[in-house]
Amino acid sequence: MESQYFAPTSIEQAISLLSEYGEKTRIIAGGTDLLAQMKKKIVLPDVLINVKGIRDLEYIDYDETDGLRIGTLTTIASIEKSSLVRSKFSILAQAASMLGTLTIRNQATIGGNLCNAAPSADTAPALLVLGARLKIAGTEGEKIVPIEDFFTGPGQTIIKNSQIITEIQIPNLPLRSGAAYIKQTRRRGADLAVVGVAALVIMEGDILRDVKIALGAVAPTPIRAKKAEEILKGKKLDDKLLEEASQAASHESSPIDDARSSADYRRNLIIVLVKRAVKQAIEQI
Repeated sequence: MESQYFAPTSIEQAISLLSEYGEKTRIIAGGTDLLAQMKKKIVLPDVLINVKGIRDLEYIDYDETDGLRIGTLTTIASIEKSSLVRSKFSILAQAASMLGTLTIRNQATIGGNLCNAAPSADTAPALLVLGARLKIAGTEGEKIVPIEDFFTGPGQTIIKNSQIITEIQIPNLPLRSGAAYIKQTRRRGADLAVVGVAALVIMEGDILRDVKIALGAVAPTPIRAKKAEEILKGKKLDDKLLEEASQAASHESSPIDDARSSADYRRNLIIVLVKRAVKQAIEQI
């Protein structure tokens, strides 16, 4: 039996269809993940709702007060290439540039990358340290949630059947802040992360006034390494302190053995990449 297919041209139409067909539906935009799953018969939805025609959801806007706003249908390539993102939120452009191949980045959308909820999603650690918020629309209206509260498990989010992400919001970064994303893969080129690490630092003199560290591919969801952050906050960085924080980040993870790597290798890799990411973030200031 073939899936029913709808192509709404407004958010309201999309929400109405989602509400009508409920659990039987899957949203498709870029389709880079969903179509692959359908070909392998991992996912066989009864109803496909193609939201690519909702032009109101594809934009990158910036405001000096409110910060960056990205429509959910904005492609990963658009984020990677945006001079605005590259100049003010370079870690997000950096993470976008590491996602898949150029062909995939031209098709994949930021909303799709988040809703697919892969623990290894490249945009998630960067958005976590940036303190991103997600605007979600549904039959009960709109709400804004921190990205930290969005992921609930591998392939799982808080999104209900009648809801859709419409916007990603990123607050302005303070002065003297820098951020970096590092991804380790099995081989060079386009591949899923074995470990992904994002770090954001805010300096006051030579003191780390604030630090945020996020890890990908080492837990059921992308996570913040909050114990590691607390070790570094309010301190002057030295090798001993960075080693302690990196070890703490490793202990906060819960990696698994899979086809890409062993859990032990991932834990050791976290230590290396957290050190590197923090140092690179400081160099960005």
